[in-house]
Amino acid sequence: MGEQKRKQESKQTFIFGRANYKWMFIGLGFIALGFILMAGGGSDDPNVFNPEIFSFRRIRLAPTLVLIGFAIQIYAILLDPEKPGKK
Repeated sequence: MGEQKRKQESKQTFIFGRANYKWMFIGLGFIALGFILMAGGGSDDPNVFNPEIFSFRRIRLAPTLVLIGFAIQIYAILLDPEKPGKK
């Protein structure tokens, strides 16, 4: 009898709720998009300079998206899954 009660009390629960995982995947998408936008711009010939590496997309937009993604990840971790009124 005691063992059965202990098994009922020790049911596995997830640390994060559904909303937490949703925000984590959104943040992961922002981070991945930022790194994709940062890629490229190199030159095939090492003796030729390609000024495309200093474009707005690679210097401003992509790092901003990565930082926003990390902020969303922090929000997803700190979000309380059992807050009343949120489901």
